[in-house]
Amino acid sequence: MKKDNIRLIAFLGNPGEEYKKTRHNAGFMAGDYASEQAGISNDWRNWQNLGLYAVWEHNGEKIYFLKPQTYMNLSGRAVQSLAAFFKIPPQQIMAVYDDLALPFGKTRIRKDGSSGSHNGMASIINCLGSSAVPRLRIGIGPRPSYIQGKDYVLGNFPKEELERMPEVLEKIWKSIELCVSEGIERAMNACNS
Repeated sequence: MKKDNIRLIAFLGNPGEEYKKTRHNAGFMAGDYASEQAGISNDWRNWQNLGLYAVWEHNGEKIYFLKPQTYMNLSGRAVQSLAAFFKIPPQQIMAVYDDLALPFGKTRIRKDGSSGSHNGMASIINCLGSSAVPRLRIGIGPRPSYIQGKDYVLGNFPKEELERMPEVLEKIWKSIELCVSEGIERAMNACNS
């Protein structure tokens, strides 16, 4: 396996029925969709009361899917714990989460960098002690100026966006497959163009 191939994918969101269809849960939606496509949707297990994880056997490699259950702001605790146990370095971890700065449905892959204003990504960087964590950002913008950021991300997707969500989730799944199979550089070239 190449050193930049992804071995752990952390899908970020908030646990609980009331958050299920909120914009902030785009990462969880992507995780549920990806686990269905990978044939492991019934395999989610408890990880030390910090998250749910499932294992995707892909081309002879184990790829770990993780949905932290600590609420968004503490996502890094689950990521750090699972990564330490399976000896996965930051550059082989991909965080998948919502991004206000991108228009709805647009996706962006980056190798590293700051968290922007995303608290879940900030928690991961903080817990891992590294900003060299790849990420796949899912556009949920633009936010109308009269709505506070927190209220916007914790609001439900409107009906028309929910109807378009399956095509967005399929695009994310294809990007994940590419990251896992061919590495982050190849995925960035294909998906960010």
